[in-house]
Amino acid sequence: MRSRSAIALLLGATLLVCGPLALAQDKPLVMKWGIVLQPEHPFVLGMKKTADIVSQKTSSRIQIQVFPSAQLGTGKDMVEAVVFGSQAMVTDGPAMISQWAPRLAILEAPYIFRDIDHIYKAMRSPIGQEMVDELINTRGLRPLGYPYYGVRHLTANKPVNRPEDVKGMKLRVPEVTMLLEMAKAWGANATPVAFAEVYMALKQGVVDAQENPLPTINSGKFYEVQKYLMLTGHVMGPHFHTISDKLWKSLSASDQKILQDAVSEGVALSNDLLIKQEQSLVDEFKKKGMQVIVPDVEAFRKASMGAIVKLEDKWGKGLYERIAAVR
Repeated sequence: MRSRSAIALLLGATLLVCGPLALAQDKPLVMKWGIVLQPEHPFVLGMKKTADIVSQKTSSRIQIQVFPSAQLGTGKDMVEAVVFGSQAMVTDGPAMISQWAPRLAILEAPYIFRDIDHIYKAMRSPIGQEMVDELINTRGLRPLGYPYYGVRHLTANKPVNRPEDVKGMKLRVPEVTMLLEMAKAWGANATPVAFAEVYMALKQGVVDAQENPLPTINSGKFYEVQKYLMLTGHVMGPHFHTISDKLWKSLSASDQKILQDAVSEGVALSNDLLIKQEQSLVDEFKKKGMQVIVPDVEAFRKASMGAIVKLEDKWGKGLYERIAAVR
């Protein structure tokens, strides 16, 4: 990681300096946008729509290159690269981005949001804006959009009805404190694995289980290596489409508007596709051979609160309750 950080620092200026220079030389500004998810995921389809719109509206003066499937590195690597300036944009969850702004992790806390409307009301509220401003002002990461990531559920190769059934299970979670602590609160052996390696880790028995929204389970083909789907619904939240704030400020006001509007159109597409997939994928997974279990969700909710208590000093006592109460 240190070597990657050093490379990012050395190369970072190249991306940010080449923008204005490239425009002055009548060469396109090429922006790399990375994500760990596969090309079939609704997020990637929305990102590609954004790239097409920007290219069309700027007559290819600005070109966005979308790199799915962790081609540019892990989520942590890519967030770091955007902070240092060697990558233009990255899409990931607030818990991953919270390595740079710790309070953001609460946006992926278990059972904090009621529904999609609640997510967007919270992001537009003074609490949400305060956290976003902190990310921009202290870390130079500017969110341009908040695509809905879906509701996270548990998959495994044995049936799970209550947290007790997860005890000792090697549960893959992202390398972020919030989800690691949640898994531990359930009694699992929390095991961080890079997203690009999850399929093989499940297939080879390196981990026993994983948790993700239905569209991610589908695009990752995890149904091929997991027998049971437990509808725990333990996390619902947004992801962040973020750009280097330094790069953003180097753009003209008109180009900023083109990019912002294009991101909004891409988010609308990905949200529509993702919601439709959430409505249909349970039945599709059944047809593919998975057994679907409706577990004791209230037991999982109660167990998850252990992680909230443990981490509330990190984001401020009472913040979980304030966000949960947003109407």
